[in-house]
Amino acid sequence: MAHIMRIKKRFYDAVLDEHLGAHRQMAFVSGPRQVGKTTTCRNHADHYVNWDNIDDRERILAGPARLIERLNLDRLSKSAPVALFDELHKHPRWKQFLKGFFDTYADQVRVIVTGSSRMDVYRRGGDSLMGRYFLYRMHPFSVAETLHQDIPDPKRIVRPPKKIRKQDFDALWDHGGYPEPFLKRDRRFSRRWQSLRTEQLLREDIRDLTQIQHIDQLEMLVRLLGHRSAQQLVYSSLARGVRVSIDTVRRWVDALSRLHLGFLLKPWFKNVSRSLRKEPKWFLRDWAGIEEAGAKAETFVGCHLLKAVEGWSDLGFGRFQLAYLRDRRQREVDFVVVRNGKPWFLVEVKQQDETISSVLKYYQEQSKAPFAFQVVIDADYVDADCFARPRGPMVVPAKTFLSQLL
Repeated sequence: MAHIMRIKKRFYDAVLDEHLGAHRQMAFVSGPRQVGKTTTCRNHADHYVNWDNIDDRERILAGPARLIERLNLDRLSKSAPVALFDELHKHPRWKQFLKGFFDTYADQVRVIVTGSSRMDVYRRGGDSLMGRYFLYRMHPFSVAETLHQDIPDPKRIVRPPKKIRKQDFDALWDHGGYPEPFLKRDRRFSRRWQSLRTEQLLREDIRDLTQIQHIDQLEMLVRLLGHRSAQQLVYSSLARGVRVSIDTVRRWVDALSRLHLGFLLKPWFKNVSRSLRKEPKWFLRDWAGIEEAGAKAETFVGCHLLKAVEGWSDLGFGRFQLAYLRDRRQREVDFVVVRNGKPWFLVEVKQQDETISSVLKYYQEQSKAPFAFQVVIDADYVDADCFARPRGPMVVPAKTFLSQLL
């Protein structure tokens, strides 16, 4: 219980506080199942409307006017109330509903919308909600979020280093960053939670949000992907294993990515067309169940980097992209963070080895990235800023480096 009470707020509380105080646009909060979206957002809402609640669903389907009384919008109030629409993406016409509601009542109410599906897939030309919302992608706990719950300084978005408690780092490594297993810290509970979460994703989210019918074969694909985190995907191999076409496997992997089972990274090239022709690398969103140490280490750091890249982008700090580097000679660096179109820093992940990778040095010279880090999981914390000044490849402890992200 001490752990739960010690972390009362999350980084996303500060994000929502800033948004609701500064913007009239709706706040879309997207993220994996059980990442804490509803719990966090309800802390900021005066009214809660849940699509899965039959009464609330009837009001939504009846149209915006039916919600006036439910949200007290017909009564004088000192400030605009905050309404939370939970799991609204399950409504087949959710975008049309929100457009009508926002256009009518934007001056009377502030709106938060949550969804497990990747609501950011709708950010494209012709979107009927364009200009009416800002998206915030929510991630599990990270090293930095156990230490900082504020928004970083826009003038210097990497945080100052701070030492994480050993028990907190060990809990992240062993149980993952999803709130319940991370805070409970019980191995039996974590195993049961992970199994149930995967089952719910397959049996509920896939059913509700996709047209996939062959659930048994999809389960086979999920099992295969569970053993291939931090590996380059070969779709032809997966297709043979699952006994479906390559195009079907591509669609299914894309669906599982949208439902946050994992994420895909493309190799980075200045010539974008070259990147699009290459097979991506696959990473699970939950590193806790990965058995192979090297794959777990790379996935652990990859999830932290994705959280930082998406968070910095969502907060308007710039255009950030996460990718990896690989050439025809099979030389590879695990990650590159690209800032406004230019490589910013490279990351090679090691469990223990502190001998600088020659490939890391090669790619820093080729990419002209200001920073190149060899991040070592088992290294002790060093109280020094990894980003103090640009320099050649440098061995840094994961406990230091990750504390400076989001």
